[in-house]
Amino acid sequence: MRDTRESRLLLVLLIAVAFALITVDIRGGEDSPVDGARRAAATVFGPIEDGVSTAVDPIGNAISAVRDSGSRHDRLAALEKENAELKASLGSDDRNSSRVEQLDKMLKTAANGQYGIKGAEVIAIGAAQGFSWTVTIDIGTDDGITRDMTVLNGDGLVGRVTTVGPNTATVLLANDPDFTVGTRMEATDELGFASGQGDRPLRVELLNGKAKVKAGDRLVTFGSQADKPFVPGVPVGVVARVDPSGGDLTRTIYVKPFVSFTQLDIVGVVVQPPRKDPRDTVLPNKPKATPTPTVTVTVTPGADEPGDGADGQPQEQ
Repeated sequence: MRDTRESRLLLVLLIAVAFALITVDIRGGEDSPVDGARRAAATVFGPIEDGVSTAVDPIGNAISAVRDSGSRHDRLAALEKENAELKASLGSDDRNSSRVEQLDKMLKTAANGQYGIKGAEVIAIGAAQGFSWTVTIDIGTDDGITRDMTVLNGDGLVGRVTTVGPNTATVLLANDPDFTVGTRMEATDELGFASGQGDRPLRVELLNGKAKVKAGDRLVTFGSQADKPFVPGVPVGVVARVDPSGGDLTRTIYVKPFVSFTQLDIVGVVVQPPRKDPRDTVLPNKPKATPTPTVTVTVTPGADEPGDGADGQPQEQ
């Protein structure tokens, strides 16, 4: 349409009519005279609006996703926190399961040796007590613990009680340089004395300088008079090295202890000794040797050499 005076007048007229219709519609409310026309327009243009809305929805969804990203991030953080708590709970369960296994193993050791024991937990290490190889356990005189009682766990000899308070006791570990215990060799009954060497194997002096001993042989406690400080039959360790015999009155061997002194948790104090020496019955069963596979090569007699004829003579070229 050309921009003329008539066209401008027509535009003004249409605007005036539009405002008039808006005024009438607002004042009329639900009984508006243009309500029918509005419904008709909705019938005509509704499908078109729906199509446009469908086309725009993906963009709207993307905007909503960006707007909701903060709340989603918060939920993700909450889920990660719940997951971390679950893992912590699982770790705690694993530790409890490990302690149950330690207790079960110790009770079996006590049953095999017929030892009456009082269970305890290691609550401190020797660094707080002069840097010696000692630990503190959470039972004392109130629990019937006295000085010079044998301490063991599911693996074997841990040490002996040296100091006792009402609710705690100090245990000198078997690998302390001040620790000495009488030992007896499995099967051969050779006697000796084991001394601690810190984080190195125990040093054992056998009373028989000509004793036949080899790596892999095992030792148990010999026992003390009146079973203090040591009851008999507690596993000590396995021979790791044997010094050559030089004709001395004693023979030196080095023993790897069964107990790991840096991983102590659940231990037992022997409060009642066995009625008789359990000998070697407390030692664990020896592992069965795994057979070494042998490969046998069989050579067939009379096999022809490469390049030979049927009669074994070289063929002519």
